[in-house]
Amino acid sequence: MVTALAPETDTGWSYSLQLPNDLRSARVARGTLRAVLRAHHLDELAEVSELLVSELVGNALEYSDGVVTLRVHWREATLRLAVFDNAPAPPVPGNGDPAEAESGRGLLLVRELAEDWGYYLVGEEVLGVAGKLVWCDIGSGARTDAARP
Repeated sequence: MVTALAPETDTGWSYSLQLPNDLRSARVARGTLRAVLRAHHLDELAEVSELLVSELVGNALEYSDGVVTLRVHWREATLRLAVFDNAPAPPVPGNGDPAEAESGRGLLLVRELAEDWGYYLVGEEVLGVAGKLVWCDIGSGARTDAARP
């Protein structure tokens, strides 16, 4: 008999997925994320996590021309979604009313639904590749609606 560890007793894990620069990759990322969360008994994080990974991967696909890498990492009751792409420009969240913004709405969602988010610019001198890594954290008590206190 296999006994699953409850998330709060899990010592941590991570998965990486390389995605081609193809619009179908966002759907593949959501499905993979859903399977990972289900396997680790974190179904309650699926709704908000899938929305946020769609935004992060969608932005990477729109602003880069190479392979996009998704990393899903769990540690200390926090899920981190991180997406690397080869576009070195920093992400810019929209300002003002998201309904009127022509771009940046996805990052507004990330800012509202994630506990924290940010990015790192990656230069050639560090890893031999240039681009950026955009990440967001979702706690095990994540809200599934857009209203935040």
